[in-house]
Amino acid sequence: MTSCQECDFVYEELAQDEIATTVASFGPRYRSALAEVGAATGWSRPGPAVWSALEYASHVRDVLLVQRDRVVLAQVEARPQFARMNRDERVALCAYSAFPPEAVLGHLEMASALCAAAFAAIEAGSWGRTFLYSWPSPQEHDLTWLGRHTVHEVEHHLMDVRRVLAAVGA
Repeated sequence: MTSCQECDFVYEELAQDEIATTVASFGPRYRSALAEVGAATGWSRPGPAVWSALEYASHVRDVLLVQRDRVVLAQVEARPQFARMNRDERVALCAYSAFPPEAVLGHLEMASALCAAAFAAIEAGSWGRTFLYSWPSPQEHDLTWLGRHTVHEVEHHLMDVRRVLAAVGA
């Protein structure tokens, strides 16, 4: 993937040196988007096949933590293969709905800071380290792509959060 028609994200437009600061911005940006949302609205799904705003926020937290681990693995292993994160199963298995909105946002802010720190610590010569990314099908990528992909995922889901909140009347 090099661009997203739905959210207009273009991977090549994000400079390598902007990845960490962009990732660090996500915690505050999600907090702002969900600032006035209570638990009833935040956990409300607009349809059975669409996550709630807080499920999206919980998923983003997990994406950031998984991507952080992948940044580390790509630097310490020779061409690792990253397993799928099983995003749909995590909603129940990780008890997303067990947390109040404030806790979800706190977790997301922490994950954003931790992931940003991992990207910020990548040395210039390591950005080209490769790995196999398993979704949607196994493909070889490098750490620059991983940073851009992480930013795209989190930006795209912020758009999803806003759509869900509009759909449930927030």
